[in-house]
Amino acid sequence: MRARQNDEVILTTYGRSSGFCIDPVEKKPLNHFLPGTPILSFGTAGCNLSCKFCQNWDMSKSREMDILADQASPQAIAEAAKKHHCRSVAYTYNDPVIFLEYANDTADACHEQGISSVAVTAGYISSPAMEDFFSHMDAANIDLKAFTDSFYHKLCGGHLEPVLETLKYLKQETSVWIELTTLLIPGENDSEKELQEMTQWVMENLGPDVPMHFSAFHPEWKMLDKPMTPPATLSKARKIAMDNGVRFAYVGNVHDSEGDSTWCPECGQLLIERDWYVLGQWNLDDKGCCKNCGYELPGVIESVPGQWGSKRLPIAI
Repeated sequence: MRARQNDEVILTTYGRSSGFCIDPVEKKPLNHFLPGTPILSFGTAGCNLSCKFCQNWDMSKSREMDILADQASPQAIAEAAKKHHCRSVAYTYNDPVIFLEYANDTADACHEQGISSVAVTAGYISSPAMEDFFSHMDAANIDLKAFTDSFYHKLCGGHLEPVLETLKYLKQETSVWIELTTLLIPGENDSEKELQEMTQWVMENLGPDVPMHFSAFHPEWKMLDKPMTPPATLSKARKIAMDNGVRFAYVGNVHDSEGDSTWCPECGQLLIERDWYVLGQWNLDDKGCCKNCGYELPGVIESVPGQWGSKRLPIAI
């Protein structure tokens, strides 16, 4: 993704994308950031990790630049997002730290149009690039892949500690809204011991209000020998997180309305009902507080929910 040109290192994927699509923001997944609204998603090619279980391996592992068929300037992306009434733009599919300059410029163009920017990233980035990149972002879903360095080294070609440093930086030094996602792979990162340690670390370092998403693994890329994650494993992880004090724990990639929905941690009231990506009951007042007890839901919550639903709309720019 980088090359030498005129004695400078350039980003060869700048202005080039593998495609543009409007998704529900909950698909990123973000449950506490502009719920129910459409988000314009795009990525490029390549990655700085080599996860053997990558769910987007056709883009992130690609060495074929021909997959980058769509071209768009940052300004064109912002205009498209505005035209289609998107509230935010997501840098996703492959890790946006790979196309940092393109993402940053696009975020600037989007901010000029009143449109937010969302990073969907593994958080594997060093300072000062980390400071530069996240200064342009409004929200991020960080892929906390596991809680052992051996997992990161063996299955991702990386290390755990840089990701933890990114998370602490985001929480302590920025106003970026963050949510976490862990893809639970049977026999690799789903033990009770590891889930206990992970969720306890989140509580101690990030606090109780950072949502955690536990998603089901589907055999992909170089891990076709592993079975799909049983729904019971996701429910167990959610319970462990909440028992350790995490107020908002969710399940993903399975149909589980209870595990997808947001519940008031104070009185138990259903606050935001979700059926896959479709919102149902909305029991928040116009200030984003529980109608039953007045608890203020953390996040970026508007007075009324968006109505985008589960639609997926590919677009050309």
